[in-house]
Amino acid sequence: MIAKIIMLVVFFGIMIAIGIYCRKNATDVNGFVLGGRSVGPWLTAFAYGTSYFSAVVFIGYAGQFGWKYGIASTWIGIGNAVIGSFLAWFVLGRRTRVMTQHLDSATMPEFFGKRFNSPALKICASIIVFIFLIPYTASLYNGLSRLFAMAFDVDFKVCIVVMAILTGIYVIAGGYMATAINDFIQGCVMIVGIIAVITAVLNTNGGFGAAMDGLARINDPLVSDTPGVFASFLGPDIPNLFGVIVLTSLGTWGLPQMVQKFYAIKNESQIQKGTIISTVFALIVAGGSYFLGGFGRLFTDRLDVIDGAPAGGYDSIIPQMLSTLPDLLIGLVVILVLSASMSTLSSLVIASSSTLTIDVIKGNLIKEMDEKKQVFIIRLLIVVFIVISVLIAIFQYENNVTFIAQLMGVSWGALAGAFLAPFLYGLYWKRTTKISVWVCFIFGAGIMVVNLFARSIFPAFLQSPINCGAFAMVGGLILVPLVSLFTPKPDTAEVERMFSCYEKKKEVKSKNSLGDG
Repeated sequence: MIAKIIMLVVFFGIMIAIGIYCRKNATDVNGFVLGGRSVGPWLTAFAYGTSYFSAVVFIGYAGQFGWKYGIASTWIGIGNAVIGSFLAWFVLGRRTRVMTQHLDSATMPEFFGKRFNSPALKICASIIVFIFLIPYTASLYNGLSRLFAMAFDVDFKVCIVVMAILTGIYVIAGGYMATAINDFIQGCVMIVGIIAVITAVLNTNGGFGAAMDGLARINDPLVSDTPGVFASFLGPDIPNLFGVIVLTSLGTWGLPQMVQKFYAIKNESQIQKGTIISTVFALIVAGGSYFLGGFGRLFTDRLDVIDGAPAGGYDSIIPQMLSTLPDLLIGLVVILVLSASMSTLSSLVIASSSTLTIDVIKGNLIKEMDEKKQVFIIRLLIVVFIVISVLIAIFQYENNVTFIAQLMGVSWGALAGAFLAPFLYGLYWKRTTKISVWVCFIFGAGIMVVNLFARSIFPAFLQSPINCGAFAMVGGLILVPLVSLFTPKPDTAEVERMFSCYEKKKEVKSKNSLGDG
């Protein structure tokens, strides 16, 4: 216990020290929100990865989908690496960095407002961000509750309050740069931790071969009559597995806290490095988490299974798998999950508070705001956002409202369903219209709200918020071009001005170009 406490104290001490050190970079809006647009590829890639993967993935998703799909759940992690990291960087990275600087936009709602010349779009997008990031943030706290109860026997309320306060301190003090540096350190902890945990869990089951053999011997008639299905290549439920892959992988393309990482990278030449680093990170962390969760059914002796599911919920699976590990390794796991959750929490609160300040309050509620006042309000809203999410997390935990994965599914589905298609087409297609963006906002956010409160009216496949979120994203990709073709074209001169940033000539060395000869 002493060793675990020392590890936590050192971890928190480093986080706060970095926040204080980075205060000099957080004196204006550009520095506080984007790190001065001078963040290198390693910090940006790790900030992207650690914001992507949190306790929601390690505790909630890995446990739930590992139980449902067995070792096939590893495909979710592979999809996260290929679609959610590699393709996201390849498709969005350069164009996002170039156009957002050209339009002088610091947030995703501000991009929509300037790209489509609509202050109303900016305000609407900002409200969607604030509303739907809150349940996602609440889910981060819940992912820690069972782990801390297992490792320290600490009350859930104490756990989330301490985590919220410490995260708030370093984010408020140092802004984006403090978050990026801490994300790098936390990412290193996550890589080491996930490798160590997988090795230890497999060793407790006799190694990889023996663990796979044990998994192949497990049958659950409620899931499938096929023998050995949990150790199979694609698992027992391919359609639902595909829905999870789409939501958790393609969804990052439309999440403001993820896309904003491309705003801050130092220059476009750093994007190639960041793409590789981010993809490898995702393969290790996400692939490792879902691979680990795939062996959850080997630990049914520690789980009270009722009607084919753990009585304590899917969120109890991973903590029970880790409960017999050595104390120092449990301490490392706690730091791992804390790292994942605090890094994601910091990116969420910066995205939400900066959006409300820049896109709603500035110019609307307060007409004149200098840089100092904007930074002050952003910091104030960070406190408000954290307090609200803590209260929701406590209420959800005490009343057992829903699982972690469902909370995240609603949040991701609404945000990505509303933003993914307009943002992607806005970067690439000049013909995208303002009306098509409004339609996508209403469709993406609206369908998830209806799914949350009237789930029974949906077809069986779409009653899951995971599948409904995936449907919202794919639907938006169809709706935006379809509506754009049947609505008035945007002003040609204005659009050409926006896209002119892609036509600027840049001299390069001969080693990078064959030249005209």
